[in-house]
Amino acid sequence: MPGKKVLLEEDNDIEAVVIDVTESPIERPKKKQGSYYSGKKKKHTIKTQLIVNRSTKEIICTAHAEGKPHDFKLFEISIGSGISKGILAQADSGYQGILKLHSNSETPKKKPKGGELSAEEKDENKRLSRDRILVENINAKIKVFKTVANKYRNRRRRFGLRMALLCGIINFEARI
Repeated sequence: MPGKKVLLEEDNDIEAVVIDVTESPIERPKKKQGSYYSGKKKKHTIKTQLIVNRSTKEIICTAHAEGKPHDFKLFEISIGSGISKGILAQADSGYQGILKLHSNSETPKKKPKGGELSAEEKDENKRLSRDRILVENINAKIKVFKTVANKYRNRRRRFGLRMALLCGIINFEARI
């Protein structure tokens, strides 16, 4: 994987990246259960954030956290404002507020309380969804390896290494 230093470089050929988080269930920890409990999945998990180059379909970098932190918090911790201004960052609605950290970013427009989205806002959300489906498909390719799709029973501190190896395999397949 190229690594997050590539995102900082001004002279790279990356035009747009797509960001998403996937969760892998783990066995219930003996200590610090609350930090691994994901309210979204209603189980203990480890979150993995993927940043994918939209044009080459290559995974650029990953970041990991316990299941409790929000997707956007994981982005702040791992990348922060570490993306070059020339790179377009596309993310899902879990990344509301990314515009404050990275001015060249897109997230879907949420429906206002008691209101409706206009037709052009709906079309924009559909376009963004079509662009973002790439990272969802890569998440599905990773989940083909059952070690991260089913309960992860190995050492949690080695999870990042195993996920990096799986991402390397997927990047290798994308080049072929």
